[in-house]
Amino acid sequence: MSPSQETTAWVLIVTCDSVPGIVAAFSRTLFETGGNIIEMNQYNDVANGQFFMRIYFTHPGGMSDDGLHAELAAVAGRFGAMWSLRNTAVRQKVLIMVSRFDHCLADLLYRWRIGELHMDPVAIVSNHPVEACGQVDMGTIPFHHLPITPQTKTMQEDRLRELIGQTGAELVVLARYMQILSDELSRELAGRCINIHHSFLPGFKGARPYHQAHRRGVKLIGATAHYVTADLDEGPIIEQSVERISHSDTAEDLIRKGRDIESRALSRAVHYHLDGRVIMHGMRTVVFGD
Repeated sequence: MSPSQETTAWVLIVTCDSVPGIVAAFSRTLFETGGNIIEMNQYNDVANGQFFMRIYFTHPGGMSDDGLHAELAAVAGRFGAMWSLRNTAVRQKVLIMVSRFDHCLADLLYRWRIGELHMDPVAIVSNHPVEACGQVDMGTIPFHHLPITPQTKTMQEDRLRELIGQTGAELVVLARYMQILSDELSRELAGRCINIHHSFLPGFKGARPYHQAHRRGVKLIGATAHYVTADLDEGPIIEQSVERISHSDTAEDLIRKGRDIESRALSRAVHYHLDGRVIMHGMRTVVFGD
C-alpha cells in the first residue's frame, strides 16, 4: 500500500438545526468516498431544535484530504451546518498552567506518557518557580516561570499570549492554576481553555470551597472541569466527579480526597476534548463519552 493510500482515522463534528436526513446524508457521502464509520454519536435537542453529531471514521486515502473536505463541505452546506474535521493522527499541542498544587499536572503527564492522553505538551507555565513542582517529572517539556502581581498582570498575560503563539498551543489547561485570567484573555481562549475547579459547581464557588463544604456538613464533595469564560467559574461544564464523605471527615480530609477527584475530572475532560467528544452548546456542552 502506497503512503497516499494508507488508512487515516478522522473525527467529524456537525452542529445544525434539527431536520430529517442529516445522518443519512453524511453517512452516504462517507460511504461513497470510501470511508468506514467506526463510531457515531448523535443528540437531538428537542427543546431548542438543535442537532449534534460526532462521527469517527477511517478513510483509505483514495482521494486527497482536500477532496474529502470538499465532499463534506457540500453536505454541510445543504443543512447550513457548522462542522469540523480532524485527522486523529495529528496530536494536539497543549500548554499546561499550574501554581503550587502539582497533583493535576503530575496526573496529566503520567496519562500522557502511558498513551492515555493523545497530546503533545509544548510548555508548562507557572506563576511560581520550578521548585514548587519539584516532585513532578517534566522531562524535556519547557518550563516557564511567569510571576504575576496585580501591577504586572497585563504584562504577564502578554507573555503568555506570546508563548501560546510561539508553541502553537491549541489547548490551554489550568491544572490548579490559582490565578484568574483576565476577561480579554478568557474570551481569546474561548472553547480551548479548560479549568479544574476544586468544588462541585455551581455550589461553593470562590476561595476555600472545601472549607465551605465542611461548614455546611455536605455528604458529597466534587470537582468540576469546565471551559473558561469571562464569568468566573461559570463556564460550560465538561466533566464532574464526586466522592462520598462523612461527618468525621475534617476539612483536611476533604482536601486530601479532593486531590483524587480533581485529577480524575480534569484528565477525563482533557481526554474528551482531545478526542473531539465535546461540543459547545451555549452555556452547556454536549459530551459524547466513550
